[in-house]
Amino acid sequence: MSFLPTLSLLVALASVAASLAEPVGATGVGITSGAAQASASDVPAAALKGAGSVGTAGAPASPDSRFTVGELLASDDFSGDLGRWRPELESGGIVAVRDGALEIDVPGGCSVWFALPLEGPLLITYEATAVSAGGPNDRVSDLNCFWMANDTRSPGDLLATPRSGKFADYDQLRCYYVGLGGNGNTTTRFRRYIGERGNRPLLPEHDLSAKEFLLGPNARQTIQLVAAGDTIGYYRDGRRLFAYEDPAPYMRGWFALRTVASHFEIRHFRVHRLVAAASSTSGRKGTSNNGQVTRGGESSED
Repeated sequence: MSFLPTLSLLVALASVAASLAEPVGATGVGITSGAAQASASDVPAAALKGAGSVGTAGAPASPDSRFTVGELLASDDFSGDLGRWRPELESGGIVAVRDGALEIDVPGGCSVWFALPLEGPLLITYEATAVSAGGPNDRVSDLNCFWMANDTRSPGDLLATPRSGKFADYDQLRCYYVGLGGNGNTTTRFRRYIGERGNRPLLPEHDLSAKEFLLGPNARQTIQLVAAGDTIGYYRDGRRLFAYEDPAPYMRGWFALRTVASHFEIRHFRVHRLVAAASSTSGRKGTSNNGQVTRGGESSED
């Protein structure tokens, strides 16, 4: 995997950091923001040392038997700062590194982009907890994500396009998306975004509502995302929720955590290379990406 020579970071330059810093004490760094997104600056790749390392120690098991897990491409244990992430906040809130976790506690829409583009085949793994402790945003809803994302408004550099954090701002992405516990924790949906404003295709088989597919409060869960050629998958705690064979797969792009009016803690972010197992086969038949269009509400998403 290779990274572009110009990469966008979340954090503002030191001269403005004080105006963005959330006073969270010695164990964390955070920001609050209004509707305008946080500023970012381009930095050389050397400044991102620590964002990833090579190796297989502690690698997760592959959730798909057609692949094995290879080298570690990128990681964050949230023991430092937000230098590897770029939030986009609709209505302010908190995005902070605290006690080994990325805390997202927001009253509106929020996307938190990993600052490096990623190229498949790969496996993205992280742990997430929907916090329910009586806080104003503790409603246990919308553990969402984008992966392999590009913005049609700035092809090749997703971070070059300003976005407000409002859900509709992301219609023009080309990516894979899952909304786990969306619409007030009543639906879980997979979508393949095609870059058209007002169009978020949804196939019937990718629209789940049974309780077993929704969120529970204060329960840490492991999320795994697969993008390996035409093989696209989404897993929770080792169970596959969505499988999609894409005849025109998105091979390279950005990853973001996404939520709205919710409170989450994210831990142990990892990106690993996936390697085809010796017994795996190719040429699997793809499925259509056409489907009905639905739209999310202002305080929850689909």
